[in-house]
Amino acid sequence: MKAGPSQEEVRRQNLSSLLRHIHLGGPASRAALAERMGLNRSTILALVSELTAAGLVREELPRDTGRAGRPSLVVRPETARVYVLAFDVGVDYLAAARIGLGGSFLDRRETTYPRIGMHPGEAAGLLAGHAKQMMAAAPPDAVCVGAGAAVRGMVRHPDGLVRSAPNIGWTDEDFGGDLTGRLGLGLPVLLDNESNLGALAEHLRGAGTGLDDLIYLHGDIGIGGGVITGGRLLRGSGGYGGEVGHMIVNPRGGRRCGCGARGCLEAEAGQNALLDAAGHVPATTGRQAVRTIIEAADRGDVTARSALHTVGDWLAIGIANLVNLYNPAAVIFGGTLPDIYLGAAAHIRSSINTHTLAAARENVRFRVCRLGNDTVLVGAAELAFSQLFDDPLNHRAP
Repeated sequence: MKAGPSQEEVRRQNLSSLLRHIHLGGPASRAALAERMGLNRSTILALVSELTAAGLVREELPRDTGRAGRPSLVVRPETARVYVLAFDVGVDYLAAARIGLGGSFLDRRETTYPRIGMHPGEAAGLLAGHAKQMMAAAPPDAVCVGAGAAVRGMVRHPDGLVRSAPNIGWTDEDFGGDLTGRLGLGLPVLLDNESNLGALAEHLRGAGTGLDDLIYLHGDIGIGGGVITGGRLLRGSGGYGGEVGHMIVNPRGGRRCGCGARGCLEAEAGQNALLDAAGHVPATTGRQAVRTIIEAADRGDVTARSALHTVGDWLAIGIANLVNLYNPAAVIFGGTLPDIYLGAAAHIRSSINTHTLAAARENVRFRVCRLGNDTVLVGAAELAFSQLFDDPLNHRAP
């Protein structure tokens, strides 16, 4: 007969759960926390006391009650004192942020570069430089409790080796190890694919809050996907699950993809496909280039409208396959895809309906990401905070 969890394990799980509730749900009274967690108030009091002593939360009067009588104290995360570092390695930019417990952005840095891709050592050096600037500007009693990074490519789980990132030219790179060494914090930098982290962010804080089954699609030069099923991120046996951008949608005569195949979803519906179909040589890249074409289509430009519909058709086929396969409650568009979807929503929805099973699509909702350009950084921060939630009292703030 298998023994149940020990008292110490139950206590640690309760501390983790309570801190997550405050981190994701915001300030709350002890009574509200007791109701949410199904614990008695004396247990909540003991847990709050431990987290307060560890420097992770504090109790104070609510800032604006709007009610008569003596208000109850609320438990707040120590946002300014406890933070993580979040990094995003894009195809043509690097971003770094200092994000406090509770999810608030405390500081942010970004670097763009004109060429596609950057050597991993150079990228790690620039991000470490940004991180050190942000930490130097932080209050003297602030403490970093984790670090997370997003990369556009296939990232092995759990060690974070970047196996293949064709759009930035990386193969078998220990980028997380390099960045860990350059930061010198004694904390590992956790690494994952940008679409997985986008899915995590929108599930916890964005358009997918409250939904346990969703698909997040992220577009820029390529297209990636993250799948949440049963409330958990679907990784696959090696961490490579969700590579929906390399789903073959046009096997005969398809465009060449950076992975070496032809007719991949990202080759047919990614940013370059839209620009090529519109005959557009952009002065800018990324979302602004996509918006230029969508604005032209809105003005009645026939070529731009045709390009948008062509790319939308391939995108719809990919989405239809995913809806049939995973039966999600929502498909959420991030990166440049919100602009493409909104620019041709009726056309894309009609095409999806043509290619999906009626039962699979009857309850699915299509949404643009709520976190906007911050989606991937928020996901990287949530990955970094997972180290704290595993055992909150092992990350005591000074």
